[in-house]
Amino acid sequence: MAAHDHDHTLPEEDPRNPYASSNKWRHQESSAYARAALARDAHTSSANTTDLSNFLNSARVESDRPGSKGTGNFKPIVISGHDDGATDGVIHDGKEVVCGPLLNYRRMEHGVWYGSVLLVMKGGGKTQSFQPTLSLARVEVAAEQSGLVDGGPSVNGTDATRSSHRSDITGTCLYSDPRNTFWSFSLACEIADTETKWAYSISDVRYKSVTKPKTNYFFVPAIHESMRIMFHSCNGFSVGTDEDAWSGPALWNDVMRSHAQSPFHVMIGGGDQIYNDGIRVNGPLREWTDISNPKKRRDYPFPERLRAACDNYYLENYIRWYSTEAFATANGQIPQLNIWDDHDIIDGFGSYVNEFMKCDVFRGIGGCAHKYYLLFQHHLAPPASTYTSDVPETMEHGPAQDENQLIDTYVKQQDSIDPSYIIGSAPGPYVAEHSMNIFTKLGARIAFFGIDARTERTRHQVNYPETYDLIFDRVRQELSDAANTGEPFRHLILLLGIPIAYPRLTWLENVFSSPMIAPIKFLNRRFGFGGGVFNHFDGSVDLLDDLDDHYTARTHKKERNALIERLQTVAAEFSVRITILGGDVHLAAFGRFYSNPNLHIPTEEDHRYITNVISSAIVNKPPPSAIANLLASRNKIHHLNADTDETLLSLFNKDPGTSNKTMASNNVTMPSRNYAIITENSPNNYAAVTNGHTVPVDGEEPAPENRFDGKDGHAFLHQGELGAGTQHKASSYETHGKNNDGSLDCCIRVEIDQHDKEGKTEPYGLTIPSLNYVAGKFATNAHSHRSLRHHRSRPETVASTTVSAPDPSH
Repeated sequence: MAAHDHDHTLPEEDPRNPYASSNKWRHQESSAYARAALARDAHTSSANTTDLSNFLNSARVESDRPGSKGTGNFKPIVISGHDDGATDGVIHDGKEVVCGPLLNYRRMEHGVWYGSVLLVMKGGGKTQSFQPTLSLARVEVAAEQSGLVDGGPSVNGTDATRSSHRSDITGTCLYSDPRNTFWSFSLACEIADTETKWAYSISDVRYKSVTKPKTNYFFVPAIHESMRIMFHSCNGFSVGTDEDAWSGPALWNDVMRSHAQSPFHVMIGGGDQIYNDGIRVNGPLREWTDISNPKKRRDYPFPERLRAACDNYYLENYIRWYSTEAFATANGQIPQLNIWDDHDIIDGFGSYVNEFMKCDVFRGIGGCAHKYYLLFQHHLAPPASTYTSDVPETMEHGPAQDENQLIDTYVKQQDSIDPSYIIGSAPGPYVAEHSMNIFTKLGARIAFFGIDARTERTRHQVNYPETYDLIFDRVRQELSDAANTGEPFRHLILLLGIPIAYPRLTWLENVFSSPMIAPIKFLNRRFGFGGGVFNHFDGSVDLLDDLDDHYTARTHKKERNALIERLQTVAAEFSVRITILGGDVHLAAFGRFYSNPNLHIPTEEDHRYITNVISSAIVNKPPPSAIANLLASRNKIHHLNADTDETLLSLFNKDPGTSNKTMASNNVTMPSRNYAIITENSPNNYAAVTNGHTVPVDGEEPAPENRFDGKDGHAFLHQGELGAGTQHKASSYETHGKNNDGSLDCCIRVEIDQHDKEGKTEPYGLTIPSLNYVAGKFATNAHSHRSLRHHRSRPETVASTTVSAPDPSH
């Protein structure tokens, strides 16, 4: 019998699910999304499709039914968080899907695109009675960058439906216990001379909704093209947020509309892909959180009973959130590439005082969160067991296993790991696992590396020096290998969880850590005075962990500056433009480092011009306008060193729609939900335009060679920044990514109205030029200033002298 004949929909409410949301938006799309989303691929949600084999033998890709113009009958995917062994009238034969499919991207090499699909099934144990099979096929060839070809009988000599590019892939069990089984499917797609559309389907499984697509589609760029990139962060709500007032995850509807217009090849998650903070409010850590004495809270044990309850919380919260529309639809159609941050564990993890971070509870939940981070976000098998105070050697000595956690449980042995990962030099201080950093190609001319800035984090460091060495050694090797083949990377995208070019709030740090706060902290511990001001963990001022998280915090300043100078050296060595992605702050902004204006270096030749695309949050609520305006007022021109300045760009020429979100003088920070789109202006395009903006109209004088000479960061620095905002060519679907100079078009799409369930946005654009660096062409300030700084670390010590790293042009 066909799989869809067994589909059923569970009741909307289930009293046995202690973590189920009372908010109906979590499981229901807006009607407007049903009308607009995926208009071009409305047939993908057909409940009449059985499996991929039958689909491929049909006459053509399009459905036989009349075109709906995007008005298909989309319905919610309802997921129940409980799993108590009740049958609900269904035989638990290992074929019921409770979450997924989730699609990931890994790497490209030797003309092959590699990725994976994850499926979470109900039930399991040491052995599995059912092993699913995924069918994969190239079903259609995309026409240019703007869309798909018409569904004719053949495309470039290849039958669009009866493709020979197909395979059946047997699932690999990553983890299984009596609650759930995690199946992973490794995908390998041949990269063609044109953009291709691929389909995948898992046969003989049952989904919890009759409207769940049985066949999903994704896109692979042409072999000589780069990927179209979507970037997001902060994909969830903080504890206490009125989620109904924010229309749920409405912006994912806009993501899918954008994807329908011009398909994304990769979806980069910059951290906080899920918010697990509720574990301390309505979860198993509530009793621990309610302990008022910080010392008693620090000494609280984390036995097997509490570990099991926390493990179950993380599992159910992942299943719930990753099945929430329209995020769930995106998960199955846009390949993900993720790095975690604190809310993937719990708010502020890693940034509290060391004595508290080493307590049993934090070590325990760190292990639980890491387990499901590997499974859901990376499709990798987790460690065999995680930390408990009953068997602390599972953390203290690494390989030890807790047999209590392996009862009726299967864990795949991780023999090898995908070559896209750069594994950290040593286990983290609070999570006994190595950091998982990533290097991969994003198509022909864009390289990507993501730094895991959470696993090794403490209040005083972000990553180990040895891990930075491993990462930069790999980056240099990959860039060198590409250059030696005659196909060098022109852009290098770095993913960091936290913005790195951002206004300073050092004065606020000083206030919060001042001795003047001590009496108030004492009153808080003894009498609860000022309860909302202090966090429930180590008793510090609540905002201090957020400030300590920032690269601009005084505790991370040296590490931050060294990272930027190292990036500048790489940019000069390989003439590659570096763009940094950052989130976390629940604001949209665009920061940049650039050469001191007195050096008179055009941006197109400036290796110090490094941008920071700040896009946050796609779901969580923004801070009040007053905070955004305060940050804007702190947007000074800072001096990283004698040769490098930094500041935010005036990107927001107006508030979105007719809203009034910021004061008139604030053009640099936008307190509204958002996500970013980045597309290369491919040299293979036919548009006759140059480095980042528009062609002069007839009769208009061309711009002088460097009209931006001597400008500081409070002005536009190059042609691609000129006119940044809603009228820039990068903000329009019709012109975004359509030039041919090798630059990057960047568009931040900002929510107009939080009450709009369709999640409509207004776009703000600019262009990031490629780099043409010539060593030794321009001077440096390092010699005139000698870059000598004298400081005394203690009154009794002799002043030491530090010299900046030499300029790469000398």
